[in-house]
Amino acid sequence: MDNEDKSWMNCLRWTEEYSRGVNNFLDKAFERASQGDEILCPCKKCVNRYWHYRNVVEEHLVVEGFVDNYTKWVFHGEGFYSRNAPHPINDDEDSNLRDNIDGLLHDTFRNVEGESAHEEVGREGLSEDAKKFFKLLEEGKQELYPGCETFTKLSFTIRLYLLKTLHGLSNVAFSDILALLKEAFPFAQLPESFNKARNMIKDLGLHYEKIHACPNDCMLFWKDNEKAENCSVCGSSRWKSVGNALTNAKSKIPAKVLRYFPLKPRLQRMFMCPETSVAMRWHANERPNDGNIRHPADGEAWKDFDSLHPDFSRDPRNVRLGLSSDGFNPFRTMSISHSTWPVMLMNYNLSPWICMKSEYIMLSMIIPGPSSPGNDIDVYLQPLIAELKELWEAGIETYDAETNQTFRMRAALLWTVSDFPALAMVSGWSTKGKLACPTCNYDTCSQYLKHSRKMCYMGHRRFLPRDHPLRKDKKSFNGQEEHRPAPTPLSGVEVFEELREFNNVYGKGKKKRPRDNKGPWKKRSIFFELPYWAHNKLRHNLDVMHIEKNICDSLLGTLLDIDGKSKDHVNSRYDLQEMGIRKELQPIEDDNGSLSLARACFSMKPEQKRLFCTVMKNAKLPKGCASNISQRVQVKEMKISGYKSHDAHFIMHYLLQVAVRKALPKNVSLTLIRLGNFFRAICSKVIRPRDLEKMHSEIVEIICDLEKIFHPTFFDIMLHLPIHLVNEIKFGGPAHLRWMYSIERHLCKLKGFVRNRSCPEASIARGFWLKSA
Repeated sequence: MDNEDKSWMNCLRWTEEYSRGVNNFLDKAFERASQGDEILCPCKKCVNRYWHYRNVVEEHLVVEGFVDNYTKWVFHGEGFYSRNAPHPINDDEDSNLRDNIDGLLHDTFRNVEGESAHEEVGREGLSEDAKKFFKLLEEGKQELYPGCETFTKLSFTIRLYLLKTLHGLSNVAFSDILALLKEAFPFAQLPESFNKARNMIKDLGLHYEKIHACPNDCMLFWKDNEKAENCSVCGSSRWKSVGNALTNAKSKIPAKVLRYFPLKPRLQRMFMCPETSVAMRWHANERPNDGNIRHPADGEAWKDFDSLHPDFSRDPRNVRLGLSSDGFNPFRTMSISHSTWPVMLMNYNLSPWICMKSEYIMLSMIIPGPSSPGNDIDVYLQPLIAELKELWEAGIETYDAETNQTFRMRAALLWTVSDFPALAMVSGWSTKGKLACPTCNYDTCSQYLKHSRKMCYMGHRRFLPRDHPLRKDKKSFNGQEEHRPAPTPLSGVEVFEELREFNNVYGKGKKKRPRDNKGPWKKRSIFFELPYWAHNKLRHNLDVMHIEKNICDSLLGTLLDIDGKSKDHVNSRYDLQEMGIRKELQPIEDDNGSLSLARACFSMKPEQKRLFCTVMKNAKLPKGCASNISQRVQVKEMKISGYKSHDAHFIMHYLLQVAVRKALPKNVSLTLIRLGNFFRAICSKVIRPRDLEKMHSEIVEIICDLEKIFHPTFFDIMLHLPIHLVNEIKFGGPAHLRWMYSIERHLCKLKGFVRNRSCPEASIARGFWLKSA
């Protein structure tokens, strides 16, 4: 199959030669098929992504033809051994079975190959990396057993360790398997124990570092403080105590440990594979230049960065990164209060269909729980920032497998991606209170509601054009005309100058923390230590996923009048009275002291609520679009609860627009339909720049219409943030490359690594290391 003539693939698809070639291909592909009666379809439509039966694949290949450049049939057994093959494999096939251990070692330790000349003289003067290299080289040449041509000691250990990772075997189970193999094959060269096997794999690189931290998050015992015994800020001991006494010197246990995965070797590894090396240039060599926005490289922030730093942008292999962090409970239950905070990096050099895949998201560090680091997250980000500064200023010598040459690779951090509370942690701007919007900053329009005891964020008419008629509409809003201009966001340079003298004090000790008089600023973000950060056009992204989820919760809770979730209640009516607006909805007390509330235009009668819920209940969704939303709908109770973020995404885009048509007045249903259309538009994978202005004017009008419909209590900060999403697309590219869906799915995989519940962070670090090594 490997060496046969494939020129028939270029023939016309209705010719007899092409038909014979297709049948010959199918015969051999099904001989080697792992799933028996189905194979991956290599047509232009399926692109080796979908499994089909033989007759379907044959039809696709005749109608659509083979996918372009698919001349090496790697998805159909070419170059691989078939278990069902009755004949022995030849030498060429046998060579494909052998793991390329020499290539792996030389790629991993390329920087020490120059020391190989010392091998004959002696190894006393070799570096530690060189010693590891020669040790692994010997194990890579050592046969698994006399006469074995398939495995060496090292390759078999790597393969066995991979199975342990993929199937979640415990350390004890792995040790028992080693003991059984040694008992059955006493002549085989196997590691003596799990620890010996682990150390062998560890020498291959990509391991993580353990950095001790102050239990109050004041500092890291790192660099100059590496040997300190107590925190220099709060005085707390570096070690845990047993009872009232510290443990002895031999068994000291650190109070808190940061597990850090160095960035430089992981970026270097990206260029060791020729295919991945080519993929790292996608943004420069393969990205369509049709003027549409489909990748961060099409956004203004990327282009502005290139114009400010031409030396960096000259080489397309220099890496652009995004950073994300979020807290999660590693125990898959909400009954235990524990919050672990991993920090992850996204590689935006890659194409949009893989850069947010879990396989390409790099775990940078695991900040230990059980509580959130809060504003002290900057303490833990110090090793990453130091490495990013080195990668920006000096770079690192990297081997490019595609060109077979070395180059000096540099890297830059473009922005952060996080939910709204985490945005406050990484940026330093408080996302609570009257100045909660980080984009409007000091010009945020907010008001405290006395009876509801919360802040509301209204006044969106200021984002309308100067001559828009709604600016003069007094009756529908607050009784006043609106003449204020839209707020101007603070640039990074302005923020840096404002916080230049800010006194950052970290830690959660009992000491009184001094604060400069900087309003909502809680700290000067550690990202400003990066030389280019102040000039980045988009530094912190608003997360579309959580914004959609919160708006969906507010809408469903208010429309269905769900207890505890509705924004229409007695206190909200008293707030209308306090503000002196919408007299028809203000509470009325009669002579007997009883209170009566008029129906709002968005209120539904019981039969309308049941109709609304029935539409949600009976919706038939394609497989994979959302979870079983019908299970979250209780028609009799007229409630919808327990749905996930992706369910809210689907409800906002499609189901809500259908459900409101017959259940609500036309002015309300039309506004909600337009809101759903807006969210569907900004989530598009390809956006035309000329549509951005229309989308921005559309969302401003929608929110102004919502102000005329709902009470002020409805307008929390999440109802305000959509007004800034279009500008972020303009700066940073499509929303699906800057939201939390991919990150949340990756967190779910990290939870699966937890084996030891007493040390969840250690389990996650070990599992991720084994998976990526």
